[in-house]
Amino acid sequence: MKPPLASDCYRLLPSNQRGLLCLGQVLAMTSLGILLSSRASITLWVAGQLLLAIAFVQWFIILHECAHETMFRDSRLNRVFGHVASFFSLIPLQCWKRVHSSHHQWTGWQDLDPTTASLVPRPLRTFERLLINLSWRFWIPIFSAIYRIQNYWNLPRLRTFYRNGQHWSAMLFNTISLILVYIATLIVFGPRQVVAISGVALIVAFLLEDLLILSQHTHIPQKISSGLKVRPFTALEQEAFTRSLRFPPWVSKHLLFNFDAHELHHMYPFVPGYYLRRISYVGRNEIGCWTWIRAAKGIKGEDFLFRNQNDTGIRV
Repeated sequence: MKPPLASDCYRLLPSNQRGLLCLGQVLAMTSLGILLSSRASITLWVAGQLLLAIAFVQWFIILHECAHETMFRDSRLNRVFGHVASFFSLIPLQCWKRVHSSHHQWTGWQDLDPTTASLVPRPLRTFERLLINLSWRFWIPIFSAIYRIQNYWNLPRLRTFYRNGQHWSAMLFNTISLILVYIATLIVFGPRQVVAISGVALIVAFLLEDLLILSQHTHIPQKISSGLKVRPFTALEQEAFTRSLRFPPWVSKHLLFNFDAHELHHMYPFVPGYYLRRISYVGRNEIGCWTWIRAAKGIKGEDFLFRNQNDTGIRV
């Protein structure tokens, strides 16, 4: 089955109403999660942490949608709530927008995509190999943290990618502003209270995001430009370098806002996530979530991250 033409999907435009419904759900879960996590009862605290963990993942998804300007039709709503989502996602919005735009431009060229360049095959030091393998095997969620630090908080690295003065100034100002907001939050509520309410929830959210983020492009064969001038792959061509996870429909629709349909997102990046499943096409790399998790976790971390299925012979 051939994928639909992009022109056939332009009817799936962002909706302020649909975006606000998704936002309202996340705000409600966040508020309830904070309320329960502040209670003395251990049962209520655990319930609150689970709710907050899901909400943190959803804020990450909202950040992604707002940066694409596909959460709302109104660009002002995307900008305002993009910054709100960036606070809960621990990622500066302006840095995310620039890096994620480059990611969509260069998907398929591993050394040119700033989010995959660090995974170009290379000799690993003993400490790196040990940390990666142990973390991957024992579900220690370091990868979402490294993903954030390396791609969105590493200002010297970002400076090498983005020399446009206006873009760089926006990223620098946004990063500093967000740091100040976090400092103010710690001063007002106290570090102990902030950690008690959000600490475990963030760890669980990072664990879930490890699976979501690493499922999207890792261990799929990609091209290496080796410094040569190459053309970007078109949106439809990027399907070959992208993977989708298949969750139960209610999880995909109501909890992930179809963020798991990653092939469709790359092929039709102008379509809001909450409408992606309306496209009558199933990506050729889509795989059941549990099937993928079992297969991926059966591979050593270093092989999963720095090699691909052509090297290992393991298709995941």
